[in-house]
Amino acid sequence: MVTAVTSFGRSGLYDWMIQRVSAVVMAAYTIFLAAFILLTPELNYEIWKGLYATLWMRVFSLITLLSIAAHAWIGLWAVLTDYLTTRLMGNKATVLRVLMQMVLGLITVTYVVWGIEILWGV
Repeated sequence: MVTAVTSFGRSGLYDWMIQRVSAVVMAAYTIFLAAFILLTPELNYEIWKGLYATLWMRVFSLITLLSIAAHAWIGLWAVLTDYLTTRLMGNKATVLRVLMQMVLGLITVTYVVWGIEILWGV
């Protein structure tokens, strides 16, 4: 039996809620960027740099980055626990599941740190 300890939230309900909220954040960010691109006729590097130089855009981008990480972690956790180990390999694949979760967790943390460096770096 897989426990909620390896999941992102405390229970399935929390994971479900995190995925829904993160999806709304990602959708809002996508809609904003699409509207910005469409409504800025002379889009160039200076305008793009100016947009990302503002504090609110950096915070919005950071929240979106964290939402992507949380959303992906919960989705991958569900796939690993439900499909990879239980349905394809039976209950004997706990070591493989934990190893895959560690690798994917490391990749997720790496992307988040890298994204923060891009947003807030010099």
